[in-house]
Amino acid sequence: MTESTLLLKEHHLKATPQRIKIISMIEEHGHITIEDLYKEMLEQFPSVSLATIYKNINQMAQSGLIREIKIPKAKSVFELIKEPHLHIVCDSCGKIEDIPVETENIIKEAEKLSGYKINESFVTLRGTCPECR
Repeated sequence: MTESTLLLKEHHLKATPQRIKIISMIEEHGHITIEDLYKEMLEQFPSVSLATIYKNINQMAQSGLIREIKIPKAKSVFELIKEPHLHIVCDSCGKIEDIPVETENIIKEAEKLSGYKINESFVTLRGTCPECR
């Protein structure tokens, strides 16, 4: 069994060829937009519809396998759910990278200052990557 198949089964999702391809593309790219996912999917599955892609993405997100990352001033991207981290986006080329920073203390401090119980957080930093500088 492939890693993508195991991930789908762990999240109680049927391992269809389209879902396996979606997971492998997210793993390969790290972060990917629906539009880019759709373009690549058409190469292997010419009859796949954009609605099918959205349906599968929504089911995977609801199961806790992937999550949508909202990037300010850009289209949302999707990634596999993994350990807590921050995102950094290059303002020049648009590259998105994970920064493995422990976010637990940030969340606790925000809860203490605000009185909120924080359920979810997305932190995105912006700058210029080394290649574009």
